[in-house]
Amino acid sequence: MNSRFIIEGIGYLGSILVVVSMLMTSVKKLRIVNTTGCIIFTVYALIIHSYPAALMNFCIILINIYQLIRLGRQEENYRLIKGNTNSGSVPYLVDYYLEDIRKFFPEASMEGLSKCDTAFFIIYETTPAGVFIGNMEEEGCMKIWLDYSLPAYRDSTVGAFLYKHLPDVGIKKIVFSGRSEGHEKYMMKMGFVKTDEGYVKEL
Repeated sequence: MNSRFIIEGIGYLGSILVVVSMLMTSVKKLRIVNTTGCIIFTVYALIIHSYPAALMNFCIILINIYQLIRLGRQEENYRLIKGNTNSGSVPYLVDYYLEDIRKFFPEASMEGLSKCDTAFFIIYETTPAGVFIGNMEEEGCMKIWLDYSLPAYRDSTVGAFLYKHLPDVGIKKIVFSGRSEGHEKYMMKMGFVKTDEGYVKEL
């Protein structure tokens, strides 16, 4: 195989990964794929002796690594804030993301939201990262109607923070018995157990 063809292939691969990373909604995945693409393109730039391009990509790699370390400490910047299901930011957020929400919770609707009595925001610094909505049943048990992370924060850190801090607000058990498309894998990953009640997590 022609060595020039291999070298050009390395360059194209790096470029494709950088472009693909720009299409990702998850910030963490974007950084990882972008870093991979930049590493490959740096190798290509060094092979063809394009040192300015190699330097630029090396700097981007360092920036991505710094941001990934920062994202790894994301929990330090999360806050759990009580919301209102009937007015304010909760209905606005659910309505705004309803199309995306229905990909995971096909039964979600504004009418369903109005029947819920408990809601929490997970805030990252000053930006909403997720919303947790449902009904308090027996003491300390909440039946989940919606457990949704915004696309940019869809890397399980929101859920890990939420489940760690729900006991601080008196919630010791959460149950999901609704219909969900693809959310089951996430729940099992986060420690839910499938029972006759539905998916249950003791906190």
